[in-house]
Amino acid sequence: MPKPLQINPKNSTLIMIDFQGRLMPAIEHGESVLKRSLLLAQVAKLLEVPIIGTEQSPQSLGNNLESIQKFCTVTISKEHFNACSDGLVEVLPTGRNQLVLVGCETHVCLMQTALGLLDREFDVAIVVDGVGSRRALDKELALQRLQSSGARLISSEMLAFEWLASTHNPHFKEILQLVK
Repeated sequence: MPKPLQINPKNSTLIMIDFQGRLMPAIEHGESVLKRSLLLAQVAKLLEVPIIGTEQSPQSLGNNLESIQKFCTVTISKEHFNACSDGLVEVLPTGRNQLVLVGCETHVCLMQTALGLLDREFDVAIVVDGVGSRRALDKELALQRLQSSGARLISSEMLAFEWLASTHNPHFKEILQLVK
């Protein structure tokens, strides 16, 4: 069965990958990546979209930034780059097969997790302005590979309005202010 063309908040889960304190300073445009991801976390919370976080080797890289932690209902500590190998699929909410990914590093943990989810036939979207790597080339190549593997490439603003669907949504004005 083909995947639906639109991303629906009732079928979505936001996955925030490895926004860790020791990693973020090394990420190219890290502040912008964090800002766009936090915008989506706020939108997701308003629209009751579940939010899951991951942390890569937190004993070495530290925990996710507090600004990320406060939005995540579940955070998975992982040793594999692909979070599916450390229990991500088991904590996904039932009936939500549209998975939206933001985080770091695009070419390592984010890409391997997205490929693992695609292998399991989830509908995966990558928020391009919400992902980062230390080097621009690595991010660019990972996005190309993810798109050719079946992931959707979207922007944070594109998703916010797609989740809203209409100006009649009761959260429209509040989300419009967040986007502006």
